[in-house]
Amino acid sequence: MEIERKFLAAQLPEDLEHYPSHLLEQAYLCTEPVVRVRRSDSEYILTYKGKGLMSREEYNLPLTAESYAHLKAKADGNIISKRRYLIPLESGLTAELDVFGPPFEGLVLVEVEFPSEEAALTFSAPGWFGEEVTWSTEYHNSTLSQKRF
Repeated sequence: MEIERKFLAAQLPEDLEHYPSHLLEQAYLCTEPVVRVRRSDSEYILTYKGKGLMSREEYNLPLTAESYAHLKAKADGNIISKRRYLIPLESGLTAELDVFGPPFEGLVLVEVEFPSEEAALTFSAPGWFGEEVTWSTEYHNSTLSQKRF
């Protein structure tokens, strides 16, 4: 089960380059249900996500580089690329700050995953977080993959 809240970033944290980060690329094979393939640096993953906004089922399976490339070629829509920074929060949680590349350059989202819905609902976002978009599908990566330019 994935339990997360999502925000637009109001500003970037200072010294962003000092935080660990990963280059992500993801392609969506289907958006209902969500089936995607992702490359995170040199790891490759096939993911299934169920319906939901803050909480939803999520299953991950490892892929080889070859199977990732084969499935990526079958993508339905935009390939999403982003740099994900892992920023520790006071509560022992981690903010995942995503700085998107083309065609979504300028979009910066921050997500926080939680161990329970109660923890998610009682979370107070730091000042550098902006507008909360958890309850909107507009900022789901699967929705962005279908956006036409």
